[in-house]
Amino acid sequence: MSKYTRFEDLPVWQAAATLYEKTQTLLETPGLRLTYGFRNQLDRAALSVSNNIAEGFERASTRELLSFLSIARGSAGEVRSMMALAARRPALAMVAGRLADIRAGAEACSRQIAAWAASVENSPVQGSRHLTAAGRQDRRAAEAARWFRNHFLTNMSPDHPLYNTREARLARGENPDGPVAEGEQGEGENGK
Repeated sequence: MSKYTRFEDLPVWQAAATLYEKTQTLLETPGLRLTYGFRNQLDRAALSVSNNIAEGFERASTRELLSFLSIARGSAGEVRSMMALAARRPALAMVAGRLADIRAGAEACSRQIAAWAASVENSPVQGSRHLTAAGRQDRRAAEAARWFRNHFLTNMSPDHPLYNTREARLARGENPDGPVAEGEQGEGENGK
């Protein structure tokens, strides 16, 4: 899993920033016939995508991150809806390509946000997202211990008393409930 330390480095934030830039370029088009309310809402919705990604990233808990990602995705949907509505207006035919480009950008942001949120939801880290130095050290030690135990179990000789234990058989990718070779015992030294 990639580790980002700044929201500005996130590909999804960069896509959202590009979405906002394209939206601003559209809104700055001379003679573009959009109501003040539409312009204002589009500006706020497009800006909301990148801002909520940033705010969620800076929050400490998984729950808060997911909440802000949900808002960002909703804002991307709002931009998409506004572009679909604008594309229906004959007076905006001169910018139809730009409307479609912004709509596609909003859809891409929405997909990336959804994938990130799904990844976070399936992550084993569900509380605080930022480990302390001691927490990182504990995690590394636990990972090293798991690796060593797995290495030990997969490389022990067949005459080792733990060779046919359920854990060792699982580590070697064998059926732990399958038959044990004749003359060999099952769990532990006494077959239990």
